[in-house]
Amino acid sequence: MGGLLVDPAPLRHDRDFRLLWAGQAVSTAGRTITMIVLPYQVYVLTGDLLTVGALSLIQLIPILMFALGGGAVADAADRRRMLIVVQLGLAATSVALVLIALLPAPPVAAIFAVAFVYAGLSAVDQPARSSAVPRLVPAHRLTAAIALNQLMFNASAVVGPAIGGIVLATAGVAAAYAIDAVTFGVAILTLLMMAPIPPTPGAPRPSLTTILEGLRFAARRREVLATFVVDINAMVFGMPRALYPALALDVFAVGPAGVGLMASASGLGALVAAVLSGWTVDVRRPGLAVLGAVAVWSVGIVGFGLATFSFPLALLCLAVAAGADVISAVLRSSIVQQLTPDDLRGRVSSIHVLVVTGGPRVGDAEASAVATLIGPAGSVVAGGLLSLAGVGVISLLLPEFRRLRFPLEARSPRIRSPQ
Repeated sequence: MGGLLVDPAPLRHDRDFRLLWAGQAVSTAGRTITMIVLPYQVYVLTGDLLTVGALSLIQLIPILMFALGGGAVADAADRRRMLIVVQLGLAATSVALVLIALLPAPPVAAIFAVAFVYAGLSAVDQPARSSAVPRLVPAHRLTAAIALNQLMFNASAVVGPAIGGIVLATAGVAAAYAIDAVTFGVAILTLLMMAPIPPTPGAPRPSLTTILEGLRFAARRREVLATFVVDINAMVFGMPRALYPALALDVFAVGPAGVGLMASASGLGALVAAVLSGWTVDVRRPGLAVLGAVAVWSVGIVGFGLATFSFPLALLCLAVAAGADVISAVLRSSIVQQLTPDDLRGRVSSIHVLVVTGGPRVGDAEASAVATLIGPAGSVVAGGLLSLAGVGVISLLLPEFRRLRFPLEARSPRIRSPQ
């Protein structure tokens, strides 16, 4: 039975999971710095919200190109070795951003080019990382491991933006990117300390056929499909991240540190929810719980857009929204892992990655475009209302999702990975 607090058992008992988790915690803090610095730098250089939105689209393209292929490779390769190679590539892109930022007039085209490569490598990294977790923990600790990953990600999302905002205000853009580059060294070191994670016997070679096999499974299992649809709805309509620079500088007038505070408020709300997510292992109707969590997310985003008269209240609304989003994420990941056979997990994880990384970038572009018409605050409110309406539509069109039930004794993967 799950308690209120997240279960730390995988960190105590599973050495390689602990190493993967610790390295990712450090590197994720660095990545979140880059996530807030990139749009800030572009907005300062151009003063154009549409260009900030274009940055998100540039990052979306490689995600669409490489995420599915990355999942197929993850099912056929040693995932540890794959992760080491990708971390080296990501560190190189952060160094490139440092060098560009040191130029007297940083070219926006060069920033876009590096952001393209960075997003492509991240799209390959995440399917390998998420599909490795079931190989590092026994089946009965898988849900706890997923919750711990959410805890780690959101703790990093509090620390990273807070550091990023301070560094932006004191040392500048180049120093912020340099911190990101250094954090990848920690991730590489922990990966080198882990045992290899070879593919399962008889794993198919990556091909278009194997990629399509994963897509067909997701389309056939409508409960799995619904986890992707509900997240796309929330992120495309409700994600206000691209508007943080304009809101901080032009609406709330809180300066560059306010960009970091907005991102940190989201991270703090998600962190609190992740710490208190132990109860999610006992949820019997996870689809219905996901729909409820996304409804709370949507209301929180509406509140954030309406609270232009009070920056602290706006931060509180962001924190509430983010807390609901992390509960949705834990439950959605659990549904995908429970219903996906092990030999398809890398490929289905790649679809999950495509959705959770691509959706927010489409949302960034959508929010930026709408903001040019009705202003940043109006864009946030409209997006939150559309996300809330989408919850009702999904509930009606995919009733098997809200009806999905998991008996407590069945909350472990159908097919177990070799340990």
